[in-house]
Amino acid sequence: MRPMNLEEFVGQNHLLGEGRPLRRLLEAGQVPNCILYGPPGSGKTTLVRVMANVTGRKLLEVNAVTTKVAQLREVVDLARNLKKNVGKSAIVFVDEIYHFNKQQQNALLPAVERGDLILVGTTTENPYFEINKTLLSRALVFELKP
Repeated sequence: MRPMNLEEFVGQNHLLGEGRPLRRLLEAGQVPNCILYGPPGSGKTTLVRVMANVTGRKLLEVNAVTTKVAQLREVVDLARNLKKNVGKSAIVFVDEIYHFNKQQQNALLPAVERGDLILVGTTTENPYFEINKTLLSRALVFELKP
């Protein structure tokens, strides 16, 4: 059974402990554009789900291995419509974001810049080498420990 809130999430105290930066943001209802970087099994996917649950945001999931640019644009359009109709940005969760090529990463950029969505990507690879620099400059990087 996966944790549903911050109290149930075990580990990653450097990010989620009392008074730590990510915890303070989430408790204030804010989710930054971010990349969660860490080894398999470190809780990246679980943390994304907790982030959505704690802040009451819709979670739209995309797997970078199987998603094409056209499908990605559909998700971006859905997120834009959700923000327009609900007034709150959805979290677009891109699992294994390092698998996206430059064109796919660039397809996210306008929506991220406009605030149409909140981008949360996960990766086991160093994001400073694998993620488009322009996209990376608009996101915080949080490293999860094993």
